[in-house]
Amino acid sequence: MRIKEAVEVPELEVKESITVDSSRTAVLVVDMQNDFVRSNGKLYVPDAEKTIRPIADLLEKARESGVRVIYTQDWHFKDDPEFRIWGEHCIMGTWGAEIVEELKPQPNDIVIRKRRYDAFFGTDLDYVLRHVARADTLIITGTVANICVLHTAGSAALNWYKVIVPIDAVSALNRFDYLASLRQVSFLYRGDLTTVNGIAFKNPR
Repeated sequence: MRIKEAVEVPELEVKESITVDSSRTAVLVVDMQNDFVRSNGKLYVPDAEKTIRPIADLLEKARESGVRVIYTQDWHFKDDPEFRIWGEHCIMGTWGAEIVEELKPQPNDIVIRKRRYDAFFGTDLDYVLRHVARADTLIITGTVANICVLHTAGSAALNWYKVIVPIDAVSALNRFDYLASLRQVSFLYRGDLTTVNGIAFKNPR
């Protein structure tokens, strides 16, 4: 049996502006790697390339304000069991696993390599956020919106981080998945939706 049904998307509140404390905020760039972003990648997300510029703009603002920038990097063994679902992608040490050149991490940035969708699962991300970035607010960007972005946002919220997702800085394989992920961030995890231009960093006195 197959189900195909037109569904009305509940109204999503996108805040025009959000101001965050630079000393307590981190920006997370999820899986902006060649295999996802480039058209010749093994698991190409068609809209991911459009988010490069907004993410780059956000990172520039964040770094100028002393905000810690953290990247996640899907990093799989050659025989990873996840390939039964998605096929081979982001095999460690390959071109496909590298973060795209336009968003290349800077010396003070942190890269978290992960095996599963959730960037908190089996990684040091929580430790890094609490004890290196000293952050309680997490701005999440990247791809794929309803997979690694959403699972990571969920774990962040369940660990009582404040979650913010700029809607022009995330991408999904299709429009339904994109909107469904934003709905879950807002409704289920009580995260804030905004745009990159709507985010302002406030430096504490």
